[in-house]
Amino acid sequence: MSTPSELATVYAALILHDDGIAITAEKIATLIKAAGVEVESYWPSLFAKLLEKKSVDDLIMNIGSGGGGGAVTMAAPSAGGAAAPAAPAVEEKKEEPKEESDDDMGFSLFD
Repeated sequence: MSTPSELATVYAALILHDDGIAITAEKIATLIKAAGVEVESYWPSLFAKLLEKKSVDDLIMNIGSGGGGGAVTMAAPSAGGAAAPAAPAVEEKKEEPKEESDDDMGFSLFD
């Protein structure tokens, strides 16, 4: 859950980005102050440092995409020369047939 300080800082950074202005800690702090919001002093510099390394467009486009899955590793074959057993095949989920609705049986709940 985001705090008001985080949200104010995010909105200020998005405003700067939308206007095509370089995102700096001073500019974020100026916007927050103009909005009449009080935030801890570390938020503007924290976001400015983050956004020096990351593209705001990339961050916006990847919202909700998750952090990515874990890396898949394969075990090395044993020294005895026996082949490692094959990984089990991933089963596809089959759609279960939908149950018939009451309308299909000639009556409904609201008759």
